[in-house]
Amino acid sequence: MKTKKLNIVFVIPSLRAGGAERILSFVAQNLDANKFKTTLLVIGYEKDAVYHLSNLNIVYLNKSRVLKSFFSIFSYLKQNKPDVIVSSIVHLNVFIAIMSPFFRKTKIVAREASVLSILNKYDPSSSIFFSQRSVSLAYKLVDCIICQSKDMQEDMVNYFKVPKSKTHLINNPIANVFELKTQLKVDQDILRLITIGRLSKEKGYLRIIDALAQVDFPFHYTIIGDGPEKDIIFDTIEKHGLTDKIDYIEFTNEVDKYLTKSDLFLQGSYVDGFPNALIESCVVGTPVLAFHAPGGLSEIIENGKNGIIVNSNEEFINQLKAINTSYNFSPKIVSNIVKERFGKEKIISQYESLFLNLTNSN
Repeated sequence: MKTKKLNIVFVIPSLRAGGAERILSFVAQNLDANKFKTTLLVIGYEKDAVYHLSNLNIVYLNKSRVLKSFFSIFSYLKQNKPDVIVSSIVHLNVFIAIMSPFFRKTKIVAREASVLSILNKYDPSSSIFFSQRSVSLAYKLVDCIICQSKDMQEDMVNYFKVPKSKTHLINNPIANVFELKTQLKVDQDILRLITIGRLSKEKGYLRIIDALAQVDFPFHYTIIGDGPEKDIIFDTIEKHGLTDKIDYIEFTNEVDKYLTKSDLFLQGSYVDGFPNALIESCVVGTPVLAFHAPGGLSEIIENGKNGIIVNSNEEFINQLKAINTSYNFSPKIVSNIVKERFGKEKIISQYESLFLNLTNSN
């Protein structure tokens, strides 16, 4: 007898460059096709897509904002009657949670993308969605909350008062298996540094730049990303006289090329989710120097082996100087640590088990 496939709809804001968009589309694409019928429901426009996916049913609502898509999402879900709805990013999660009373036979899964109670201090613009009360009320309506890290799970339980039994810890998978680099250090005469991520306040670019302004050895720093703090970041770079030492790339499909040509990934974030760029850097063998921050850092970085976590600007500068003087990271060890923890098969299996267990509990 043929078993009926579970009908799962993944809802994301767009297929523009972004960690949540990349991971949820990756999971949708890689679920076992013999067990799951998957659809990716994209609120944004097809013309904006930077992730080109195959073997996946993709539906574009062609809406400019999540706020304008409520009835389109509702209509699609009502017509297609999924067994499971999965969304990501807090404002979209709140939207789907509000709809949940109309889909009582459907399991609602919200995937969180950051440590919200701390992120709100750096990006309060969406306070109606980030507020403790609104998130707590919305998440009472969902069946499960996927947390990417232990810090995120603790935030849900302690700050938003979500029962721990409703949370499920699943780290992000390695979405791109890049080739391991062979060089220990790219250039003996200059330290090549890189950061990839949204140019926003919580990402801490300014404290990285302030630290680089205080080192006295040759370096070259590549920044890849775009965001609202771009002008402030580059005004600061100019103020410190670092313009000639910095390359800027808004977006690229060749992330691995730039990571491979770098010696060290710099992470300045004050708060993060489960940064995919850090994992990808480690996959190619490029270690990380990061400021301690709530998120998934402690689950990604094993101090001294695939990176170093520091607690202050002074420590950050001292570690930069030490790494420049004596570069002791093994690309193979750096890579193997994350491959063992976050391999595709391991993480996708956790998603599949969650969806099967949720629907079997009916």
